[in-house]
Amino acid sequence: MAISSIASVGVPREVKQDERRVALTPDAVKELTHHGLEVRVEQGAGEEAGLTDQDFVAAGAVMVDAPTAWAAQLVVKVKEPQCQEYQFLRQDLVLFTYLHLAAYPEVAQALLDAKVTAIAYETVQLEDGTLPLLGPMSEIAGRLATQAGAHLLEKPHGGRGVLMGGCTGVQPARVVILGAGTVGWSAARVAIGMDGEVFLLDRSPARLRQLESERRGRMISLISNQTIIERLVPTADLLIGAVLTPGGRAPTLVDEQLVRRMGPGSVIVDVAIDQGGCIATSRETVHTDPVRTVHGVQHYAVGNMPGAVPHTATQALVSVTLPYIHTIAGGELSQAVTERPELLGGLNTAAGFVCHPMVANALGLEQRPPMACLGW
Repeated sequence: MAISSIASVGVPREVKQDERRVALTPDAVKELTHHGLEVRVEQGAGEEAGLTDQDFVAAGAVMVDAPTAWAAQLVVKVKEPQCQEYQFLRQDLVLFTYLHLAAYPEVAQALLDAKVTAIAYETVQLEDGTLPLLGPMSEIAGRLATQAGAHLLEKPHGGRGVLMGGCTGVQPARVVILGAGTVGWSAARVAIGMDGEVFLLDRSPARLRQLESERRGRMISLISNQTIIERLVPTADLLIGAVLTPGGRAPTLVDEQLVRRMGPGSVIVDVAIDQGGCIATSRETVHTDPVRTVHGVQHYAVGNMPGAVPHTATQALVSVTLPYIHTIAGGELSQAVTERPELLGGLNTAAGFVCHPMVANALGLEQRPPMACLGW
């Protein structure tokens, strides 16, 4: 079904547990209303990010209840729809948000049943392979991963009592990072800054060579393979999982037996949990109860880590999503994907079909080409 021209944008309040970000800022609202769009913001949507209803009204937003926000032609969010929001899904809705459907098949089914046109931030991909709408959140999550790990290594928080940077004459914490993308490199930079001993693993020699030019402190980059992983993981004080398969489920790089070999009080931070996780023993947790201990190892696997810093994260997210929101809301969807072809890669579902090959593969469903899904 072709999507007609969009005149209204809805911003519901996030209802996922401990999610404090909001999909638009007042400045972004002002930009959209300046171009003749009606922006409906649910009351209280920005409070946790330090943005008041008065801020949004002053920028030109109309403050509404949840059903009215969801009734807009384009709905922009931060996280995937929750079960209590499924009632708002419908065929003529364009939804623009983080979806991570490989990890949330029940959300995928709800979108398919309602025939929603759903565009996922995390699969919008430029020709050079970069993910422009995932990058800022990956950077924040990587930095938080090291902060959280250093905190959990302290004895009062269940750790083995290791200081990240050690001290004169004492060995620092050993940090093993699986994946040298934006998450992994951001985590490494913070760990290096804290004087930790960092091992950064990645399968791409070119990527590691690129990062070598920026290397400083105690960092060793290694080509990742199973032998290296099995050798290093048991020695890690802090293990950070930072692998990504765009649209697909994260590969399991560390099995349960390998976790058993880690020292008591060591820490795992699985940033890949929103794609299913790359550590076999990880299970998604929330900010208010972030840690599970398995085989004596603390597992931090919060599915929306940037939600811990909603003011920073909201500003960073909107800075990259706003141009795309304006493009989608500025006319028909056919015009938007012509102007920004990377949006076709972001298309996950439409007309009751899965449109992204990696999402379809992860869900075990047939994939239909994006243009066919849109009826073009």
